[in-house]
Amino acid sequence: MRESKLLTAVRHLVLLTFVVIALYPALNVLTISLRPGDRLRSTDLAIIPEDWTFESYRQLFTEQPFLRWLANSTIVALGVTVTGVALASISGYAFSRFRFVGRKATMLAILTTQMFPATMLLLPLYIAIAKLGLIDTYLGLMVFYTSTALPFCVWQMKGFYDTIPASLEEAARIDGCTRARAFWSVILPLAVPGLVITALFSFMAAWSEYIVAAQVMQDEQMFTLPLGLKSFQASMSTQWGLYAAASIIVSLPVVVVFLALSKFLVSGLTLGSVKE
Repeated sequence: MRESKLLTAVRHLVLLTFVVIALYPALNVLTISLRPGDRLRSTDLAIIPEDWTFESYRQLFTEQPFLRWLANSTIVALGVTVTGVALASISGYAFSRFRFVGRKATMLAILTTQMFPATMLLLPLYIAIAKLGLIDTYLGLMVFYTSTALPFCVWQMKGFYDTIPASLEEAARIDGCTRARAFWSVILPLAVPGLVITALFSFMAAWSEYIVAAQVMQDEQMFTLPLGLKSFQASMSTQWGLYAAASIIVSLPVVVVFLALSKFLVSGLTLGSVKE
């Protein structure tokens, strides 16, 4: 019994150590955002500085177009999330329930696309968007993000639908439901954990991405949050106070989304991982 308690205590100590290691960078950024402008390079290890101030946050909201960048990122991220969930839920269902010519080849092609970095698609997609006149538009950035996130989302939803017995749909069809009605009323409510994972992945793909946004969005008024944060960094100096304050605010929506959807995450990730 004593050895068991000792082993448990050691495990907890190891876990707490890793928690501290994970939290320290975030706390350090919070500390920098609260420091006065003349103490940004201080080596003080206190989490809350002695002369802490919200001056960096005030400047961020009153002297910088931060709210505009926040609105841009929100519009793009929500658009990509809604589009990704809608397309993946329908496509995944088709791959799971129907047998058609080219089905396995298409699924293999979708899986193959995940073996290569998304930046490989940067040039062809940029040319396509430029020819369509979608540079410096929300739609152009949404097309980029949706096209790169959709293959994983489709594969994820297909795997999740495979765990739902087809007999449930058959029972609904016997009761007089059309296939579309059975899908909407029976399958989708059961697939909520998978939809949550798809929505979270789509949101994250759009919220914090920088490389693609730097190519598509060239007008400062159309900058998303990553581009806005990068503008605080210059070749000769960096506005660390603003950089840190913006980083804290940008991370808050992600934390809120994770906490709100946490009860769906484990079941969504495990039930969707079935073998073809």
